[in-house]
Amino acid sequence: MATINDIAEIAKVSKATVSKVLNNYPGVKEETKEHVLKVMKENNYWPNSIARSLSTSRSYTIGIFDPERLNNFFFRDVFEGVENVFGIKGYDILYFTNKQWEDTWVNFSYTEKSKNRSVDGVMMMGFGAVETSQFDELLESDMPSVFIDINLVGKNTTYVSSDNVEGARKAIKYLYQLGHQKVAMIKGPVGFKPASDRFIGYQKTLNELGIEYNPDWVFSSPYSTEAGYEVMQEIIKLEERPTAIFAEDIFAIGVIQAIRDKGLSVPGDFSVIGFDNIELSEHYELTTISQNRVGLGEAAAKLLLKIIDHQSFSPVILPTELVIRKSCLRI
Repeated sequence: MATINDIAEIAKVSKATVSKVLNNYPGVKEETKEHVLKVMKENNYWPNSIARSLSTSRSYTIGIFDPERLNNFFFRDVFEGVENVFGIKGYDILYFTNKQWEDTWVNFSYTEKSKNRSVDGVMMMGFGAVETSQFDELLESDMPSVFIDINLVGKNTTYVSSDNVEGARKAIKYLYQLGHQKVAMIKGPVGFKPASDRFIGYQKTLNELGIEYNPDWVFSSPYSTEAGYEVMQEIIKLEERPTAIFAEDIFAIGVIQAIRDKGLSVPGDFSVIGFDNIELSEHYELTTISQNRVGLGEAAAKLLLKIIDHQSFSPVILPTELVIRKSCLRI
């Protein structure tokens, strides 16, 4: 197995340069860094984790708190982005349970659990309708942390998110361009910031376009296709019905199923536009607003590395993109 001395000799650089590349220290030219990483990869070099930790006072482990299921359609892609960044830096990822120890009744705080496991930083994702005061200790601590879709900042804390307000604006403007001025919205539960931001974008855009807001056409529900199906059944029964439905993809798929089960068609009877661009959306030919989920994970990981390395940092908001398929019709 290759050693750090072997890598330095093959790459024709000093052992100190190899060490700087391994530990992401400044002062190494980008071309030199790429060359050393290439040599490491070609020779299957992996630094001894114990020795590396002793020399850098780091564990090279990142903790993730996620109350959602790991196979969630959204966070699968976010995790891919996280691994894309941390993997090449030699970090491992530790998934934290969000439960107390039931046999001992020990209930760690986020900060205590992170320090107990000696992680270099933590990522917080999947928290929806929560009381943000539970994160106060973490924000005030020296533990590097990055939130996804919760706009919290602290001395070692920041966040990443998609531009949900602008994404909703794109959806409503597109429907308006197709002639739709009666647009219903199905949004996630109260307290979920992405859902709240999309609702803000929906309202603001209606106002900009001179369209009267109708509260009877706005529905809120926990995320599921079943919820979308049930809400659409209610919409179909309305005396004055909208011509288009704007909803997160997971709702929109249920909406389409409900329309079809009533013998109606998409987009013949109702146009439907989603938000997220999950895998199933293409199967349903759903026009949707796409957010870069892998990009969210990569941005969060890069931000966390900046905090760990004591570099300047600030929140990152990623743009969204309109993906046109066949679920919307000009009227």
